[in-house]
Amino acid sequence: MAEQELKHFIRVANTDLEGKKPVMYALAKIDGIGYNLASAICKLGQIDVNKKAGYLTEPEVSKLDEAIKSLKNVPSWMYDRKKEPVTGKDTHLITAQLKLARENDVKIMKKIKSFKGMRHSIGQPVRGQRTRSHFRKGSAVGVQRTKLKQAPAAEKGKKKN
Repeated sequence: MAEQELKHFIRVANTDLEGKKPVMYALAKIDGIGYNLASAICKLGQIDVNKKAGYLTEPEVSKLDEAIKSLKNVPSWMYDRKKEPVTGKDTHLITAQLKLARENDVKIMKKIKSFKGMRHSIGQPVRGQRTRSHFRKGSAVGVQRTKLKQAPAAEKGKKKN
């Protein structure tokens, strides 16, 4: 059998994956796919988990694409959208579809003015984190030491004249 050349990038699910990494870790770089789901996808496509992604053949890449699109025989607890609000079914979204669905969910929360939606709209933490000592980027201003030091010096100059 002839040596196969390493491809530096392969295209799976509209995403470029590094060819130097094992297939499982390369698949985990796709938005919406973690290590556990990547391992399950490799088993569905009957591909060795430790094989470098750059050494995959075209039929193997197409198997991976099909396994990602269908996700048959994967337990529903691995899906990222359980009981979706619109359809009520368990689904799994990846890449741009996932980003769009997240944005849509936040917009709906803002529209119905739920607690989480209100926290999103004012830029505060949503999941109960503390705000007294964290999350000060952008909204709160800290002590400005340069102005405090300049103010007394200006007053001293006025008193002498």
